[in-house]
Amino acid sequence: MLKKLKDKFNHYCNSENFEINENQIEVINKLQDYYLKNFKTSFLKFFSKDNSKKSFYLFGDVGVGKTMILNFFFNQLKEKKIRLHFNEFMINFHNFVYEKKSKTEENVVSLFVKNLRSKASLIYFDEFQVTNIVDAMILGKLFENIFKENIKIILTSNTRISELYKEGLQRDQFKPFIKIMEEKSIEHELVIEDDYRKSKENQKQRYFFPLNQETNFKINKFFRTITKDKNILEKILNIKGRAFKINHFYEGISKFDFHELCDQNFGAEDYLEIAKNSNFIVIENIPQFNDINSNQQLRFITLLDIIYDKSIPIAVTANHSLDKLTSSKALEKEFKRTISRLYELTSKNYKL
Repeated sequence: MLKKLKDKFNHYCNSENFEINENQIEVINKLQDYYLKNFKTSFLKFFSKDNSKKSFYLFGDVGVGKTMILNFFFNQLKEKKIRLHFNEFMINFHNFVYEKKSKTEENVVSLFVKNLRSKASLIYFDEFQVTNIVDAMILGKLFENIFKENIKIILTSNTRISELYKEGLQRDQFKPFIKIMEEKSIEHELVIEDDYRKSKENQKQRYFFPLNQETNFKINKFFRTITKDKNILEKILNIKGRAFKINHFYEGISKFDFHELCDQNFGAEDYLEIAKNSNFIVIENIPQFNDINSNQQLRFITLLDIIYDKSIPIAVTANHSLDKLTSSKALEKEFKRTISRLYELTSKNYKL
């Protein structure tokens, strides 16, 4: 099925007007090899020392094309497969644990993975990261069972495996996960100097600044344009017994103030529910971030990760240009990804 993957990739990039470079082609060649060793039965496969490499872990800086390459690879596969945001995956797991609370931890992990195996032989996690101590403590056991069930995994991340959850609490208990991932993964770094999301062909069109009367006029005019043929509806989301009203909801187009989304104690589950009900999102009044509002910044990072994963176009207003948005010290690395994604999500390449 994946014969001449490089040729298909070249054709895909040309059709999408994407630049191609040698580093990306190197990844494509490694993916071809990974596929042949994991999905194609052959006599030689059983004697290959790389046969244990059930995971392909692609890491690198923001905007180098990791997601574009693995999306392309994922879409070529005919095998049973699922693509999940990591937060969504862990929410599914914790919900499953709650439903099976009479079972022991080991049994419930095994049951969850067997259920997963019935749905897919490959899982794709984009922008894999671990920030939650609860998730960190269980990942080793989870992935050990995933590999035992012969489920293949492909992942992108900004961080090499050995540096995941680097400053996290009780990191010693996370090390079994690092060990199993290093044993089971083909780990490759994609290095490209420029962030393709910031290219001239991808100029931002729906990022309005500074916060003044003129910007307010522009965003309101834009919002009236995209909702002119739509009806305003009352939209109340029920998230595990909690009601959240979207005050400005026009048949899938949602508008929020930043503080509505990030001042409350919201998490990935809340943002996933908003994303499920929206096909376009407007966020007004994005502030400058610092050590004082780092909690709000972390929620905003989570929100943008989910919006990006669900490919939802956005329009935003902020007090400063994208290259002038500041970050709290602790979240500088993660916020680089958010900035890059803001470039793409507000670009003209996203169609309404």
